[in-house]
Amino acid sequence: MDRQLSQYLTVTGCYWAFTLTDGALRMLVVLYFHQLGYSALEIASLFILYEFFGMVTNLFGGWLAAHKGLNLTLKLGLALQIISLSMLLLPPSLLSVAYVMVVQALSGIAKDLSKMSAKSSIKVLIPEDAHHKLYKWVALLTGSKNALKGIGFFLGAALLTIVDFKGAILTMIAMLSAVLFASLRLLQHDLGSRPFKAKFKQLFSKSTRINLLSAARLFLFGARDIWFVVALPVYLQTQLNWQHIEVGSFLAAWVIAYGLVQSFSPKLTKIISKKAPDARSAFLWALPLIGITALLSFFGSSLVATSYLSSGTIIIALLIFGAFFAINSSIHSYLIVAYADQDGVSLDVGFYYMANAAGRLIGTVLSGFLYLHYGFATCLFFSSVFIALAALISFFLQKKH
Repeated sequence: MDRQLSQYLTVTGCYWAFTLTDGALRMLVVLYFHQLGYSALEIASLFILYEFFGMVTNLFGGWLAAHKGLNLTLKLGLALQIISLSMLLLPPSLLSVAYVMVVQALSGIAKDLSKMSAKSSIKVLIPEDAHHKLYKWVALLTGSKNALKGIGFFLGAALLTIVDFKGAILTMIAMLSAVLFASLRLLQHDLGSRPFKAKFKQLFSKSTRINLLSAARLFLFGARDIWFVVALPVYLQTQLNWQHIEVGSFLAAWVIAYGLVQSFSPKLTKIISKKAPDARSAFLWALPLIGITALLSFFGSSLVATSYLSSGTIIIALLIFGAFFAINSSIHSYLIVAYADQDGVSLDVGFYYMANAAGRLIGTVLSGFLYLHYGFATCLFFSSVFIALAALISFFLQKKH
């Protein structure tokens, strides 16, 4: 087998295993701690440090990878996830909110070390002029990751039902330990290692293209999470009377479908342009998202007080939004890898995904705040504003090619 392909498959396999446990752990934490009597606000607070340390890890993890290589940071991510899972094996009486927040913070660090390492390694493995191959490999890795995260939601719920919380944690520890052992044997030791050594000040010293693309990514993912993370599940339950299992199953299925569309993005964008995506692609593909969220906001706010957006409208709109958002996400994921310097690629990728994590954190906070005080339609309106900002930044990015 070609060495590049074998290393890509090894990296992807490690990332897939991690993603399954990440999705399963999130579902386990939500379901198990709700079962223990935690309030919805307490459960939501468990993930604040998870997102915050995602920002920190992407920034400093990129610098660490530039010094020590992507081999180390990928394995470190797997090892930290094993540690974080092991910390949840304490008796339920000792699992306080503060303690589980720390565990989630460690899991967040592990997740972003793994993601940054996997995305950066593709740049290292593929020749600089192979743009279509790079786009294809990035789209496949990103799409499969999201599909597996959705499967992880199902896995977490199934394990909790079949072998209880402790059994589920032990199962995931065993799986990740086997993957970590395999990576020690299969992953090339010099992956991502180069004579170039980044200076600490280079954490923020980015090219204009990287800065603009990172800003666009912040608003793009903030736009999604403003209405998707808190507002949508609460709206489906309180206004449309969906049951917990219906909400969880639908969102998990949506994430899987979203990931599959990402994987096929190279074929979908090829219908419009035969070239690999550029900044103009990021601008044009963002426009339908603005229209979808703006229309939903308009119809939601114009309905009489006793009426709500129907289940059918929500499902259809969410599927259309998900398809276009998946393509936008794939284009952005390709562009950061394409724009990144061959030397110190992890610095650029880490900085970019720090902006991604910041957008998710801002979107999550706004989702709860806006829905609580102003309602679902307002969340959708601000989502359209954020997408418009992402599109505007992408428009200016075209001039930097």
